[in-house]
Amino acid sequence: MSSGYDRVVGQAEDIADTVLRHSKAYLPHLARLCLVSTFIEDGIRMWFQWNEQSDYINITWQCGAFLATLFVIINLIGQLGACVTILFRKYVPISIGVLFGIIILQTVVYTVLWDLRFFLRNLALGGGLLLLFAEATGEVKTMFAGLPSTGINTTQNYIQLAGRLLVIFMFLTLFNFELSVLRLIELIIGSVLMVAVAVGYRTKLSALLLVIWLTVLNILLNDWWNVPTNRIMRDFLKYDFFQTLSVIGGLLFVVALGPGGVSWDEHKKKW
Repeated sequence: MSSGYDRVVGQAEDIADTVLRHSKAYLPHLARLCLVSTFIEDGIRMWFQWNEQSDYINITWQCGAFLATLFVIINLIGQLGACVTILFRKYVPISIGVLFGIIILQTVVYTVLWDLRFFLRNLALGGGLLLLFAEATGEVKTMFAGLPSTGINTTQNYIQLAGRLLVIFMFLTLFNFELSVLRLIELIIGSVLMVAVAVGYRTKLSALLLVIWLTVLNILLNDWWNVPTNRIMRDFLKYDFFQTLSVIGGLLFVVALGPGGVSWDEHKKKW
């Protein structure tokens, strides 16, 4: 039984390694684009819904037109500017800090903190940004490979661990606990893959399967393009679609970077 399982999983890992070898040149670029997509969409939405957003903030917080408009400007410029620099791989750590600030600001202003579903999704988005930061620090380490180690390797390992743990929060918001065989199978498979990514067990294969699964669910559940433009549900689905796409970008970084030093895969090498 065990040998059969190992053989099947080994074959699956061989297929995954083949795919990764042929895509390693552009996989990090795709991961970055997916990761920042929700910030790009939100920044553009701030421009086209300028009055609606500022009025909402003003009415909700009674802060006045100036502060409400300032909030919209910060979100628009902060998100689009940071995304451009990340895509061009310039000032990446600073840009990540800006996007973290935007997440915190929106969590407070939109009172996301009290909505468990949206709060978990923001945590998952933060996990994706941590994985992007791990990639950026990895590039710095490569640039100075000839110098003595300063602990950056250990720091990167723990950043990757935190990123992996946070990214899986996205899947907790997708589970539907209906009593049906199909839902039960979905719950079991999703839970197994989530735990595998969290502990770093056969990480690249598990993360790649989660990417495929989440992509399918995102297209089926968040099909905002099929909703008329005058329906408010279109904006909600669009928001969910791009947030999920960003988490897919974080998982693609797990696929590209591997689990890091704090993982079952790495620990297994020492046996």
